[in-house]
Amino acid sequence: MSQLSELYQKVRTQLTAPSAPFETVEEVVRGRPMRVYRNAFRLLPELLASARAHGDKPFIVYDGETWTFDRFFAEVDALAAQLRDWGVGPASRVAIAMRNRPEWAVAFAAAASLGAVPAPLNSFGVGEELHDALAMIEPSALVCDVERLERMGGDTHVAGCRVVRVGAEGQAGAAPAERAADYQQIVRNAAAPQPLPSLDPDDPALILFTSGATSRPKAVLSSQRAVCQALFNIDFIGAYSAMTSPDIIERLMARGIAPATLTAVPLFHVSGLHAQLLSALRNGRRLVFMPRWDAAKAIGLIREQQVTQFNGAPAMVMQLIAEPGFDDPACGGNLAGLGFGGAGLPQRLIDEVQRRKPDSMSGIGFGLTETNGVGAASSGRLFAYKPRSAGVISPIVEVKVVDPSGEALPAGEAGEIWLRGVTIMDGYLNDPSATAAAMHEGWFRSGDIGYVDEEGFLFVVDRIKDVINRFGEKIAAAEVESCLLQMPDVLEAAVFAVPDETTGEAVAAVVSVREGAALDGAALRAHVGAHLAAYKVPASVQVLSVALPRNAAGKLLKGEVRSAFLASRQG
Repeated sequence: MSQLSELYQKVRTQLTAPSAPFETVEEVVRGRPMRVYRNAFRLLPELLASARAHGDKPFIVYDGETWTFDRFFAEVDALAAQLRDWGVGPASRVAIAMRNRPEWAVAFAAAASLGAVPAPLNSFGVGEELHDALAMIEPSALVCDVERLERMGGDTHVAGCRVVRVGAEGQAGAAPAERAADYQQIVRNAAAPQPLPSLDPDDPALILFTSGATSRPKAVLSSQRAVCQALFNIDFIGAYSAMTSPDIIERLMARGIAPATLTAVPLFHVSGLHAQLLSALRNGRRLVFMPRWDAAKAIGLIREQQVTQFNGAPAMVMQLIAEPGFDDPACGGNLAGLGFGGAGLPQRLIDEVQRRKPDSMSGIGFGLTETNGVGAASSGRLFAYKPRSAGVISPIVEVKVVDPSGEALPAGEAGEIWLRGVTIMDGYLNDPSATAAAMHEGWFRSGDIGYVDEEGFLFVVDRIKDVINRFGEKIAAAEVESCLLQMPDVLEAAVFAVPDETTGEAVAAVVSVREGAALDGAALRAHVGAHLAAYKVPASVQVLSVALPRNAAGKLLKGEVRSAFLASRQG
């Protein structure tokens, strides 16, 4: 074992020991003994209330305007009062459908402070997808920007659901204005903070949507305890990273620049919500919101706002460091670190980050919506030590690597990664069969292939799930295939990922059509674009009039289809 690994083990023991800041103890959760952080908040409303102490410190920078914590909580209180008057309370569900903007965060905190369950929707979804999500969660209220409301035709299709419209008054297009309350009018009415609701740590706290490998997104339901433990785990990662990289931390502290994160990943993802919004809220840090990703604009914001941290999909990080001006001390010089997900990282990206930011707190992580982002992580010297790994495993999660029969494999052998711990979801909302398929005796089957080495670092090497990772957005191939098969002349469809320099992975499709059908790639792409979000539309479509290959059992040989497709492009 290296000296750095020995240091990490020593630091981990020190941080989690009795009476230490991140002391871990055993509690019975869902009928099983689990390791938990003793000092973590037990309820999300309590965690949110603690952030009021940050007062007039800057919190969110958006569109040239800075919101302080005081302003943020004033609007939280006003919106919470309105929601309460509408009957929203513990266990009620409040949907949120907006691009990244301060009102998104206000809506989340207002709902959670009442003990209600925030349910952020994918803001890229078209009307059909948004209506499907709303039908699944049946919210009491929806806080929605003008664009999303227009996509839904101004109607949630959910009986009794009240709507708060965010955006320019009178510009809701087809949306009936009388059916949506105006956000600005609501927050003009000052209100006192709501009393903390009476909740149990096992009560529901959050619904997030995940594509998984199914034809429809699933709604992941998590408890108060799971979310709070996950947020405390982010603090633990920061502490052990700092203590294993003391020389880097000393240099960064000497600069005297207050921490600030550029938030470009969507807040409806666990990476945007937990690791950025809620972590910053808890710790009094500044966030700079980007409603749409643009690498050139990101460079300008990093320079102007003295941004110290950027976390994003690998393709976003690659675009950022490729921008002219990144190496300018006034820009990249501010950045204390870059962060990205723990699977499928191009070697070129790792090499570039290590070359361009050798003494930084850049890092990596592996977690899923179903685990509230908890799994493994490392940054600073630990990342530089094993940059191909997904990091070291969290103290509050167990990781088991298994063979196809579910038997545990020894260190160094690759198999499916299973996780168990306090942050695992309660299940998929209204989908017991999917929950049963994903869980086994408390273990969550990740669908990812990897191994744990002899020093305790987790490596993720492949995916079982047929999911395409386009610019950090997870796209279920089955969902796109299902959409293509809605066309009467389409007989078979195979959708898969292909490498793409810009987005990391792109969506490609091979479609078999009826003989004589007048369908081409443009028509098929247009059909998908009419029913699914634009990022799910295949970048390339190959149309065939012959059957796609299948094995003796009738299973589509998608690997063969993909190989033939790639060969045809090279030819």
